[in-house]
Amino acid sequence: MNNLKAYLRECGTWIALCLVLATLLLLSFCQPAHAQIPSAANGYQRELTRVVQQEWGMNGRVAVHAAQIHQESGWRPNVNSPVGAQGLSQFMPSTSAWIAEIYPDLGRAAPYSPTWAMRAQARYNKWHWQRLSGSANECQRWAFALSAYNGGLGWVNRDRRLATAAGDDAGVWFGSVEQYTSRASWARRENRHYVRHILLDLTPRYAGAGWQGGAPC
Repeated sequence: MNNLKAYLRECGTWIALCLVLATLLLLSFCQPAHAQIPSAANGYQRELTRVVQQEWGMNGRVAVHAAQIHQESGWRPNVNSPVGAQGLSQFMPSTSAWIAEIYPDLGRAAPYSPTWAMRAQARYNKWHWQRLSGSANECQRWAFALSAYNGGLGWVNRDRRLATAAGDDAGVWFGSVEQYTSRASWARRENRHYVRHILLDLTPRYAGAGWQGGAPC
């Protein structure tokens, strides 16, 4: 009998230990979404909110713009990509110069200036947005705009024509237009990942952390 009691006590101890370890493991997988947001982002939240509200209105999607910066540069204002993209919003020099030319109120191109980069990004997104009417809803329109930011509006329009020719809906990105392109394989992979990662993975993190605008998808 004594041996049985000792055995049961030992089993109870092991069960309790296993429960504690399982709880700790579960908690490690259930960290709040904002735990995955770089700490550097917090220093730009107020300024980005002001910029997006100025360009998109008081209910502008700050969380989407924040997620895009996260994807582009990881909130590093002085970073250069291997292909020459610069700054927080990763503009190529030719794109920075073009934006500064068509929007002189932004001032001289300054991709390494966080404020200029955020304003130019918000304005460039709006430029694409205005040229992507006919989208099924706001989520799809954001997907088209982000694809255009990453790979060019011309490619988006070509992809939409391919979808139409195949009998699919040219106003829907996810599951429709995203399946069609004549881009190189690497460009297709990069572009499709860019859209999905920003809208479906990163934006909910920022929205969950209280960044304005919520997630459109």
